[in-house]
Amino acid sequence: MRELPPVMDGSAGRANGADVALISGGEALQFLNDDNLLVFPDSPGGARVHRQVAAMAPQMVPHASGRPWLAGSWDPEDLVVADAGPVRVAVYGSVSLTSERLSALVPTVRALPDLDRLVRRLPGSAHVLASAHGQVRFQGTVTGTRCVFTACVDDVPIAGDRADVLAGITGAEVDEELLAASVTSGMFFAPLSERSWWRGVQQVPADSYAVLPGNGAACMVRWWLPPEPHLSVAQGAGQVGERLREAVALRQPRQGRLSADLSGGMDSTSLCFLAAEHRPDLLTFRWTGGSVINDDPQYAEQAARSLERAEHLTVPESSAPPVFSPPYWASDTEAPRATTRGMNAIRTGIRLLVEHGATWHLAGHGADELFTGSAAYLHTLVRRRPVTALRELQAHRALSRWPLAASLSELLRGEDLGTWWRRCADGLVRPAPAGPAPALGWGALLPATPWATGEAVRTTQRLFHSLADGIAPLAPDRGQHETLTALRSAGPVLRLLRREFAVEGLRLELPYLDDRVVEAVLAIHPHERCTPWRYKPVLAAAMRGRVPDVILDRSTKGDCEESVDRALQQHVPDLLELFEDSLLAHRGLIDVAKLRTTLRTPPRSADVWSAQLEATLGAELWLREIAARPSGPSTASAGLAAAHPHHMPDPEEAL
Repeated sequence: MRELPPVMDGSAGRANGADVALISGGEALQFLNDDNLLVFPDSPGGARVHRQVAAMAPQMVPHASGRPWLAGSWDPEDLVVADAGPVRVAVYGSVSLTSERLSALVPTVRALPDLDRLVRRLPGSAHVLASAHGQVRFQGTVTGTRCVFTACVDDVPIAGDRADVLAGITGAEVDEELLAASVTSGMFFAPLSERSWWRGVQQVPADSYAVLPGNGAACMVRWWLPPEPHLSVAQGAGQVGERLREAVALRQPRQGRLSADLSGGMDSTSLCFLAAEHRPDLLTFRWTGGSVINDDPQYAEQAARSLERAEHLTVPESSAPPVFSPPYWASDTEAPRATTRGMNAIRTGIRLLVEHGATWHLAGHGADELFTGSAAYLHTLVRRRPVTALRELQAHRALSRWPLAASLSELLRGEDLGTWWRRCADGLVRPAPAGPAPALGWGALLPATPWATGEAVRTTQRLFHSLADGIAPLAPDRGQHETLTALRSAGPVLRLLRREFAVEGLRLELPYLDDRVVEAVLAIHPHERCTPWRYKPVLAAAMRGRVPDVILDRSTKGDCEESVDRALQQHVPDLLELFEDSLLAHRGLIDVAKLRTTLRTPPRSADVWSAQLEATLGAELWLREIAARPSGPSTASAGLAAAHPHHMPDPEEAL
């Protein structure tokens, strides 16, 4: 058995008995600062396509046959490769895995399906690949934080972890249907959130892997199913705690400092205390300030006093650029960024952390999707334990002021998921409910944004109807389905956020979205995870004894919407100036006059329309970033350039 080292250097050669190569050249194009991976089939066609893109992929790992398998640019710490005869396995990402350990596991893999057992034993967050007997398996994470995309070049299937790189290689065009849906709806749920923004580039569902055969088209195989929720909180919390502890422990930068958010919320604070077990010199970061409806800073101060050996970096909120403030720009061409309103403040925080020596950063993103949920779980519960379901419905009604008749009607509605998507399509042209609507269905039904054109709405309706045909829930239990939908909708958004951090020189790590953590949480009954009687009971039980009780017993969540509304109104003139020459308007997707009216006289449901505004802003900035690339987005050379760095404005200078 031979072992392939993760570090490859030299223009070509052998290291520890394995063929590796580094493609060099003074004029070779380079990838963005973050890691990128291309995957080729074990075939003459795969070798031919690799030769076409070799200049933009400076590192390469071959198949056992010697043909190119993996190419791109990556941190040597992140790629571990081992083989056993004709089988090679690679793990690419954040895992505590040595080459020796992987080499010990590889002999159990004789064919692609055998990789299931190996993958289920890996902690952390990583892509996993295998090359066996002329076939390639390539998979990401079950939440979509690490995605897989496929495309064809002259009938040769290739894959990668970035859609825009594949779009550049194939000369793919922007998906106009998704653009229309982004400005019409603004909120994408799986499976719509798992669709590539480039035509001809396919995104693999998070529960599936791609197979690249030696000859023929790529195919997708579903390999992962959510665990059956059979445990109580008391039975499952210990396993959740261990998986979280393991997930945080493996995030240990070899150089520089580990930093973490310390907002005062249960999610980020728990990560800080877990990280401090291994890194007492942890660097924490928080904005100071707060208001009557945002008590996060008070809890953060209490937590900081318990983390005595950590260094606490506190920054006044007043020193951060307000939300929705200019400059408006994007640094990514793979997909529109859904989180646009606060990116200037986020970049300010990143730069401060980097100045203080941080190289890896922990954040609690994904915990809300994992540990909370709507009352949709009552649909399954009422058919199994009706008394418990009705009692919990009463509590949800009291908290959210739902009318009794409407709540019972929604609870007893027996529509399938496809019917719900059709209702979403019809609901685009209907007004929003006048009062509180029970959140008991498959998801929220939202009217179209006020500024979406009729053509954009009709395109979105057709898209929703096409999704409805043959769609199936992600899990038999309605609450389980909702959690998975939330996770798989948030995963791709957070993946783009990770790259924003990478551009600024900081690696963002999200332990709550590790596969093993997700599985441990999903094994607990949904009605206990999402109970109206407690706030995040699973996380509180899992962290009891590690995190101060004052944090775990908290029953509130910080609310910043008041300051968001104020900042939005302050920057209405800037937004109006941005959309004066809108690329979305040139495509016939938004009515700038209606957008202007909405911004000047916003409707009452500000929380909804401001999120829709973010999506529209993200789509506009994305189109502008693509258009700014050399030669435009429709040629292969332009797409290749879209994967590489260019001059980006300094937000501080622009301010």
